[in-house]
Amino acid sequence: MAYDPPLSGVRILDLSTGPMTAVGRLLADLGAEVTPVDLRGVTGQATIGPHVDAVPLGTAIDRHGMRSVAVDPTTAGGRRRWTKMLADADILIESTRPGSAAEAALDVHRIHADHPACVILSLSDFGRDTDFSGWQATTPVLHALTSELSRSGIPGREPLVPPGDRLPYQVAAAQAAVMVLSVYLDRLRTGAGDLIDFSILDGAMAALDPPFGTAGTASVGVPISAQRRDWNAERQRYPIVACKDGHVRICLLAKRQWRGMFEWMGSPIEFADPRFDSLRERFASPTLLAAIERFCADKTRAELEVAGQRHGVPTAAVLTLDEALATEQVRERGFLRDAELAPGVAAPVPVGVTEIDGVRASALNAPVDRPARTVSAPVLSGRPRRDEGLPLEGLRVLDLGVIVVGSDTGRLFGDLGADVVKIENSAYPDGLRGNLKYMTQGFAAGHRNKRSIGIDLRSRRGRALAHRLVAQSDVVLTNFKPGVAETLGMDHATLRTVNPGIVVVDSSAFGPTGPWAKRLGYGPLVRAAAGFTAAWVYPGEPDTFCDTVTVYPDHVCARIGTLAALAVLLRRERTGTGGSVSVAQSEVMLSHLGADIAADVLQRRGHQRCDRPQHDAPWGLFPAAGADAWVAVTVRDDADWAALCATIERPDLHTDPELADSAGRDRHRARIDGAVRAWTTTRCPKEAMERLQAAGVPAGAVLHAADVPEWGYYVQRRAFREELHPHGAEPFTMENAQIHAERVADPPLGQAPLLGEQTRQIAAELLGLSDPQIDELLAAGVLEIIQP
Repeated sequence: MAYDPPLSGVRILDLSTGPMTAVGRLLADLGAEVTPVDLRGVTGQATIGPHVDAVPLGTAIDRHGMRSVAVDPTTAGGRRRWTKMLADADILIESTRPGSAAEAALDVHRIHADHPACVILSLSDFGRDTDFSGWQATTPVLHALTSELSRSGIPGREPLVPPGDRLPYQVAAAQAAVMVLSVYLDRLRTGAGDLIDFSILDGAMAALDPPFGTAGTASVGVPISAQRRDWNAERQRYPIVACKDGHVRICLLAKRQWRGMFEWMGSPIEFADPRFDSLRERFASPTLLAAIERFCADKTRAELEVAGQRHGVPTAAVLTLDEALATEQVRERGFLRDAELAPGVAAPVPVGVTEIDGVRASALNAPVDRPARTVSAPVLSGRPRRDEGLPLEGLRVLDLGVIVVGSDTGRLFGDLGADVVKIENSAYPDGLRGNLKYMTQGFAAGHRNKRSIGIDLRSRRGRALAHRLVAQSDVVLTNFKPGVAETLGMDHATLRTVNPGIVVVDSSAFGPTGPWAKRLGYGPLVRAAAGFTAAWVYPGEPDTFCDTVTVYPDHVCARIGTLAALAVLLRRERTGTGGSVSVAQSEVMLSHLGADIAADVLQRRGHQRCDRPQHDAPWGLFPAAGADAWVAVTVRDDADWAALCATIERPDLHTDPELADSAGRDRHRARIDGAVRAWTTTRCPKEAMERLQAAGVPAGAVLHAADVPEWGYYVQRRAFREELHPHGAEPFTMENAQIHAERVADPPLGQAPLLGEQTRQIAAELLGLSDPQIDELLAAGVLEIIQP
């Protein structure tokens, strides 16, 4: 069967410039017809590097394969053309700066009134509905204000900005794409579009490393919101140990993994005490890590990977980016392909970040002939609707996902109105749960707005019940260990025989094919194998690995999986059939480095990089008054430089001819940093931030997680809410508003369930079972309810 790109026929006008052109790239790779528009008086000229042979590679990759048009709405012909383009569009994306002449000229509110069926995605750094709408962001500023930097780096030193010059924008782009596509899917059945006020800061906070989101098992039950930079803890969580030819990262979280490590080391008597079966005891040991380091010192990375897998100890070599790209896994999966980005400039670019029906979802793979445009939603239009202002009302999702990426994918569907049913069993509980009889903050955050049914999928009767649920559902979510879905009969090949319209999403570490397909995938090990861990270090200090506390890329991978599932649901409206979605977490990460990969290859091929320095000065983190207090200060151009000099009352710097341009400021970066440091150290981070932002200089206080919900910006954006869970020890702070739009409500207030809490309800409602039948299945262990 020929590949059918799921968003074929969807027409998108893209007026965005700068780093958020990544939204259009994601939608184009799923098949949408994205047309970049140069609208006179509205669109800017911001491009994204690195620059090679004067080609802005980030922009060139995002716009590759798209046909741009220029429109002058100041002429009568231009106005007619623009009006017709808007009438034909399904989605409009724009990124004018709030309060600017461009924003006024575009007037999205008038467009929304004149074209009510169009879905408008209005992008800005801080949203358009708060007192902060005029503030400006850069990558360090976004990392600071999401609280990511409070967990990155060595205590006592400046926080460490993660690799990837566009990283917060790219994860925010995934969030934005999910939101716009969910609203568009709803528009197909209601006929009504909407105007989405999307804040890049909101998207970065939610999709990179959310302070009140789910946390992995390496957190040892400590929520992200309570974590700070802790070098010793970093070395204990997924420890990185030196070996003969570099470093490896190992996972010793589970009891079985520790037992495998103990046997692998030759069963040393020093660690034979059963107390070492406890994760907390292993963390507390003053000698265990040193013993592991001695054991690994004379072995190569390859030897340790093979032996670790043999003993059931997940082990990954810490690879550089070049090493990661050279692996057989990346080559066999065809993640990169050369594309002409400009005349005479061909470079490898990512071939999409998902697979749809086994084919890499990319504009590079799109067939020449496209199907007709989808203009209605015959499947969803027949579903009952509660009219609660949630775009995914009427959908049913079966959630078999676990830990972070699994929980967050289903939670997104639930927050947007779908009926999400989590299938689980106490024999193999979700590692995010911890104790089955009470609720943790992480589980509550990832599994709100879901119901839970306990089913033993290992039994024939349990699988039959699950298949009956599949027959009544739209989406199945999985991120099992390799081979488990097939064993349980919950893979797409099996489920499409049960329900031809089902959409099955599978998320794995390295993808379903290639020599690493069967590798266990824990986020930190995937980062190590994809080159991220080796890059997440202080400059010139290659052993200062600082990526352990972060949960990246789990949350953004959840967005990518949700986005692809929505796209296939949209395709189902014109074909009647579902499909499969596969997400490789390693490839999502590598896609975030796509422009850097292209630049490195082009330079090796003899092309000239021409954007040095990469950043103006100052650009980085500066100490402020207070303990572990920091502020990000960034200058982008001469205007920012003038505003900075005025704010810190250093006119001598502004008039110094040596500092008149970015090249000069780069040569004197240490001197400039010293002047900024002298100013920031006498002020608290928020005062420094507010004064600089008032002058137009992008700046951000490094917020700790506990600071985030109370900061005025997040309060005004309704970003968080407090929940008192009946099985929780204390109130939980939870994320709140997902979409800021006139027709979309905040997420429902459904609380995360205990295991099997709604087993009886679901068995009766969806499976049609009587009380005696349910009692018999409970007694047989086919169904399950955990009593608190």
